[in-house]
Amino acid sequence: MMAKTKPSWPEVTGPLAEYAAGFRAELARLGYTPLSAAGQLRLMAHLSRWMTAEGLDARTLGMPAVERYFEGRRSAGYVNERTVEALGPLLGFLRGLGAAPLPPPAPATETGQLLDRYAGYLAAERGLAPSTVALNVRLARPFLLQRAQERDGRLDLGQLTAAEVRAFVLDQARKQPRSAKRIVTALRSLLRFLHVDGVLAVPLAGAVPSPAGHALAGLPRALEPGQVEAMLASCDPATATGRRDRAVLLLLSRMGLRAGEVAGLGLDDIDWRRGEITVRGKSGRRDRLPLPADVGAAIVAYLRGGRPAGALDRTVFIAAQAPREAVSYLGHRGGGSLTEIGQALRHVRPATTAIYAKVDVGALRPLGRPWPGQEETA
Repeated sequence: MMAKTKPSWPEVTGPLAEYAAGFRAELARLGYTPLSAAGQLRLMAHLSRWMTAEGLDARTLGMPAVERYFEGRRSAGYVNERTVEALGPLLGFLRGLGAAPLPPPAPATETGQLLDRYAGYLAAERGLAPSTVALNVRLARPFLLQRAQERDGRLDLGQLTAAEVRAFVLDQARKQPRSAKRIVTALRSLLRFLHVDGVLAVPLAGAVPSPAGHALAGLPRALEPGQVEAMLASCDPATATGRRDRAVLLLLSRMGLRAGEVAGLGLDDIDWRRGEITVRGKSGRRDRLPLPADVGAAIVAYLRGGRPAGALDRTVFIAAQAPREAVSYLGHRGGGSLTEIGQALRHVRPATTAIYAKVDVGALRPLGRPWPGQEETA
């Protein structure tokens, strides 16, 4: 058996020397492996030597100095750690101590201010989850940026026309056909907000063309029971990642939770005494569901022998790599009505549940009327 490579810890001299021990401890807390942490310390040592030559200390380690450091590093022919992002962990540590200056805030732009108001509207008035708010803002931003670019930085949304809206959607549909439906949804949402906010005198959400396609076309694809068992068997219970993945897969397969609901599950959402979990779904909805014994046992195994002690928040499932921050198969429900399935899936509208009726083709076949003339030829 080959021995594991032992890291070579560099000596940090110069103005950053006093922070080296604390930074090394912080990297360990964040879950960096010894080899990765040693690499971060080597970069710190190199930066500190450069600061000595430049006559700088930590208080003057702002973005201009950092950019000059990497310009020199690239010019010297270094192939690794060539951009500002490489110093993210160190700068975050120094800024947290107040030893290095915070980066200046980005200059406020008309587009940025409008998107901030839009995000607040989605969260407060529409009650959308933070992840959905962020997605809508991300998808709406290209429309505003393109308009500002075409008008020397000005949006002039009061002059927006239906033809301009349609032209943007058609252009995006050609460039991103797979994302067309989601872009259309986000743009309609933005235009509704602009009308409510008083920016648009005329509602233009109806001017957004609908992409081709039908919500009920095609059958959803599901995994066979054997495939689910194979996935569960592939999780190595001897490793932290394997225990985590098994618990995640059981929540998805046994309870039918959405991926976002599993990722957002918090330690405080599990009531061990009652055997229940609180699921935080769309539009701020919360549902209490019974926790099956096997799923609970898998979560316990991960919490006791897999979840890192230095996790940065109280979500149950944590990323396998540093920094340690937070990260459907639907079982057969034979004989259940659409109402029962909708309650199990926590759907608000029956139309949403209707999509899942397509799965059971055999049960749907008696509902279809025979083709004209079929009875006579049968």
